[in-house]
Amino acid sequence: MFVRIVKLSFHEENIPAFMENFEANKDKIRNADGNRFLELYQDKNNKSIFFTYSYWETEDDLENYRKSALFNEVWSFTKKLFNDKPEAWSVDKLVCLV
Repeated sequence: MFVRIVKLSFHEENIPAFMENFEANKDKIRNADGNRFLELYQDKNNKSIFFTYSYWETEDDLENYRKSALFNEVWSFTKKLFNDKPEAWSVDKLVCLV
């Protein structure tokens, strides 16, 4: 399993549209094959910056999602709202203290 972190930066006036679209699709994204976890964070100092954290079983699961109609629909809508290029990282979790 690995973690996918995506940084998204929006024009302030587009934040409500992003949030509405995320709410409408979050359960579908979370239930994509291989997805085990999904969270959305907002930067405390710059309210235009968001991060998604998702846990995926395999890289193939993530790639299959990225090739899906759902991803295409969500990403096509979301990318029109950006004020900066998104950034993404795939990382392995090394330590988890709960």
